[in-house]
Amino acid sequence: MNIKQKLKSLEDYEIDRIVEMAWEDRTPFDAIETQFGVTEKEVIKIMQNEMKPSSFRMWRARVQGRSTKHVKKREFDEGRFKCSRQKGIALNTISKRS
Repeated sequence: MNIKQKLKSLEDYEIDRIVEMAWEDRTPFDAIETQFGVTEKEVIKIMQNEMKPSSFRMWRARVQGRSTKHVKKREFDEGRFKCSRQKGIALNTISKRS
């Protein structure tokens, strides 16, 4: 299946979610590929089709140098980044300060 056929087989809500995930700074292209089976090249094509040319150029410039969009370039290996000021979560309940 070529790129055009693959992109046509996606539902509108899937394309919307892919665009949303692509805009997120900390969502790597690998996560999009795992969830939707769409490669980085295909995500770029989707973004190009779904956005105005100026918005697409802005997104490309933003994503190209961003290490968090590529798992192999991330500073951390497992899990996800967590701010030191973020509240701890244990067993689905927010930890309280004592």
